[in-house]
Amino acid sequence: MARDVAAARGGGEVLALDGGAPVRTAPFPTWPEWDEGDERALLEVLRSGAWGSHAGGRVREFSERFAAYQDARHGVAVTNGTAALEVALRAAGVQPLDEVIVPPYTFVATATAVLAIGAIPIFCDILPDTYLIDAGDAERRITARTRAIVAVHIGGQPADMDAVLDLAQRHGLRTIEDAAQAHGAAWRGRRAGAIGDAGTFSFQSSKNLNAGEGGILLTNDRALAERAWSLCNVGRVPQGAWYQHEVMGFNLRLTEFQGALLLTQLERLPAQYDVRDRNARWLDRELQGIPGITPQARDERVTGHAHHLYLFRYNRERFGGRDRDWFLRALRAEGIPCSPGYTTPLYRMKAIIDERRKWADLAGAVGRPVALPASPDDEALPVTERACAEEGVWLSQSTLLAGEGDMAQIVQAVAKVQRAAR
Repeated sequence: MARDVAAARGGGEVLALDGGAPVRTAPFPTWPEWDEGDERALLEVLRSGAWGSHAGGRVREFSERFAAYQDARHGVAVTNGTAALEVALRAAGVQPLDEVIVPPYTFVATATAVLAIGAIPIFCDILPDTYLIDAGDAERRITARTRAIVAVHIGGQPADMDAVLDLAQRHGLRTIEDAAQAHGAAWRGRRAGAIGDAGTFSFQSSKNLNAGEGGILLTNDRALAERAWSLCNVGRVPQGAWYQHEVMGFNLRLTEFQGALLLTQLERLPAQYDVRDRNARWLDRELQGIPGITPQARDERVTGHAHHLYLFRYNRERFGGRDRDWFLRALRAEGIPCSPGYTTPLYRMKAIIDERRKWADLAGAVGRPVALPASPDDEALPVTERACAEEGVWLSQSTLLAGEGDMAQIVQAVAKVQRAAR
């Protein structure tokens, strides 16, 4: 593999984008992975007739096993990761017109879950070397109406939970971990999702652990877990009667089919995690030697990185001034699947702008004014803007499931594009 990389850095090939031969023509691993065990588990549910989680035991078993895997005492499975976030905020006591600190470099659901309960997301910037929440910038945005902070573990690397928890403790805030991409990740030996007041995960099709759709809320707080369970089970209470509804709730239950699939997929997760981590560390070492490419920094306190994404920053100045779109097209032409990731900060999305303004206007009408910026340009956060518009490059988690020679071809392709750009 080392010889392949060395050879790639010394040549002068014509880019595939310009008609040359691509570095790679073979596909990377497809996702999801499955076998006869998954098929058998689904058929067992089908033949049992117990398809709903109220009648079966697979969702309950998975919830307990995944909670234990993430070092949490309680797990409440729900329909998807978005629902998990909304339930976590409600169960943590966030009320309509409260403010919640959210980084804008994340999937839209991190903010829409806040808006769905009538609260108002307040955006803070991210750190330039990791694209994770900047706790210092978050602190500057706290007001008397702030009730919670959402720490997003982008790409599968935990945010600086020391800084986030310190901030939350000093200001009396609840902490929600958006760990949708962080299955198996850990901060200082503590698994993601079990560090703050609650943590949420997604099992959507692209995720490292997936059942097509699904999600879960984890917590070490029994009272919070029971509130979450009630919210997901139409307001019932644990050990209560079937038609006993104590709170306003929803039906957010998983099916037994999803529970069965998640149980079999969970068995694969540790081995897949190891492959992703090994390949990502190798890429870190090799790619950092290519001018203009900077892999996502890994905090030494991160004791487990899930690598749902392999993130690196692109510097156009070291690529002859060519923009990121050119780089991505050139790299794809060489046979390396890649993307720019999030290209729009959440504060620039129309859905967020309109809904946030609606709730802010209502807050003002009842004497709780919210100082929102007049326009997205006034709100622009510099690191987030660069990440979205210029720098960010993603490789998917399934790409990291390939072999060592495949990783060498990634480096070979990036080096080839870099030489051609110069």
